Amino acid sequence: MTTPALLPLSGRRLPALNLGASAFPHHRATLRLSEKFILLLILSAFITLCFGAFFFLPDSSKHKRFDLGLEDVLIPHVDTSKGGKNLGGFLIHGQGHDEHRHREEEERLRNKIRADHEKALEEAKEKLKKSRDEIQAEIQTEKNKVVQELKKKDSKPLPPVPLPNLIGITSGEPADPDIREKRNKIKEMMKHAWDNYRQYGWGHNELKPIARKGHSTNIFGNSQMGATIVDALDTLYIMGLHDEFREGQEWIDKNLDFSVNSEVSVFEVNIRFIGGLLAAYYLSGQEVFKIKAVQLAGKLLPAFNTPTGIPWAMVNLKSGVGRNWGWASAGSSILAEFGTLHMEFVHLSYLTGDPVYYNKVMHIRKLLQKMDRPNGLYPNYLNPRTGRWGQHHTSVGGLGDSFYEYLLKAWLMSDKTDTEARKMYDDAIEAIEKHLIRKSNGGLTFIGEWKNGHLERKMGHLTCFAGGMFALGADGSRDDKAGHYLQLGAEIAHTCHESYDRTTLKLGPEAFKFDGGVEAVAVRQNEKYYILRPEVIETYWYMWRFTHDPKYRQWGWEAAQAIDKYCRVSGGFSGVKDVYSSSPTYDDVQQSFFLAETLKYLYLLFSNDDLLPLDNWVFNTEAHPLPVLHLANTTLSGNPAYR
Repeated sequence: MTTPALLPLSGRRLPALNLGASAFPHHRATLRLSEKFILLLILSAFITLCFGAFFFLPDSSKHKRFDLGLEDVLIPHVDTSKGGKNLGGFLIHGQGHDEHRHREEEERLRNKIRADHEKALEEAKEKLKKSRDEIQAEIQTEKNKVVQELKKKDSKPLPPVPLPNLIGITSGEPADPDIREKRNKIKEMMKHAWDNYRQYGWGHNELKPIARKGHSTNIFGNSQMGATIVDALDTLYIMGLHDEFREGQEWIDKNLDFSVNSEVSVFEVNIRFIGGLLAAYYLSGQEVFKIKAVQLAGKLLPAFNTPTGIPWAMVNLKSGVGRNWGWASAGSSILAEFGTLHMEFVHLSYLTGDPVYYNKVMHIRKLLQKMDRPNGLYPNYLNPRTGRWGQHHTSVGGLGDSFYEYLLKAWLMSDKTDTEARKMYDDAIEAIEKHLIRKSNGGLTFIGEWKNGHLERKMGHLTCFAGGMFALGADGSRDDKAGHYLQLGAEIAHTCHESYDRTTLKLGPEAFKFDGGVEAVAVRQNEKYYILRPEVIETYWYMWRFTHDPKYRQWGWEAAQAIDKYCRVSGGFSGVKDVYSSSPTYDDVQQSFFLAETLKYLYLLFSNDDLLPLDNWVFNTEAHPLPVLHLANTTLSGNPAYR
């Protein structure tokens, strides 16, 4: 009996069912006639029409007036001296001298029909000589032409927008030769991941590096949307891999199409695609990325058509129909999903001058501010129909995590003017510290989960991002608690490093317990896997930026070496199913977030601070850097037309 796979989730992630392709068989051969048979039907109908026209033309001996031209029109005339009769000022031509011309006209028409008939037969013979694949290719070419024409009609030029002051998008070269060598190693790992995806999974969402073929999950629907390409672009750019960046840009320009009948996760598509496209635009200045981001955002807007304005978890990109995950607390939307849209949507309004995106996320914020929160905590589930909380489960890991992250980052991205967001963050963190953060018997600080009135002493790998969040939010804390939160970040980083160090592979498990004598160790078999996740390395990087304590670079290098040793295969990088086994089995998935986040944070860890400085850039939850908007008020767009 096989265990249903958990959906590997990036950034701050959520569990979901991973339905195999076998659940949706494609019986193309039995459900439709072959293209060749359809082509023969069309040709036979055309030939029949030609013969019908040929044999049933009017006979000239019986019908003297078979004129295709304008010979029988009434022509104004006053001179009756040339064989015509003047009837009320109009001339009706006599028939005698025109009969010869009519016969020639009929003969010309017959010859044309014969020629068309022969041409059709020749074309039919040529078509029948072609293979099925060639015929399908021709049909697809014609379809593509129609699609491109429709795109040209639908695409509207975006207004010009002044770019924010962009600082530190290249270089960061360290002077220390040892650090430089480590940074170059991370770049080589990125090349290995990208080159194999390019060879074996190009255009697919992700890669199966052992089977050497494309891979996808239900968060992307049933379409090949090139998630790895979009997710990896900014990493390629800051690493100076410009040839690879141009390959990705060319694919996006020619192939990335959102007018597909596909149901996707609003959250995942926002953080990976919109976030990735916006970051690529800001870094490179290439308009195609901005245009694609705005096109996709328009496809997500119908998800907000709910009684409360809290968006559905999923939306069909073609029909606009939305729904929620079946497993989520009585049809609820999820806090980390509808609460992780703010950064990208504010930038969309900034770039387009259209307030609709900003208004959608601010409506969510206003609704949350009005609601009661048990113990000051935000439950993970909210019903979009009733506006009531679902079951009272609170987590800083999966289902909740990036909501808190985006409160802080909304403030940072606004150049610290969005004080409303900062207050919501501070209030939430105080409640989390009071009810969820504990110290184990062995002295390890951990963040548990609140479930049905009690604390579960378990921490997920996803929760390890919080160390970096506490450090990032330390400056600006109320009551002069900056030192306290920087120390809290360091304690979380230490705990998460222990979760790595206590495994055989020196890679962290998906979740780990703090019960009895068990500390920072996974107990259940289905929590022992590592799927190339970035959160621990993310926290190392933030702690390095704020403290420059060399242990964070050392810990990051340990993780990089372990990934290269145990996850690297000839066809890319794969997750492993048991970090406590000396001979682990692979899950055969190279996640898109491995290129977007894990390798980016490692590269930044071994770069100078002048590469993407935190005073100028804020990273979305998929590690896509977006510039700080130096505006007096975040409601204002950078577009003068919107002002």
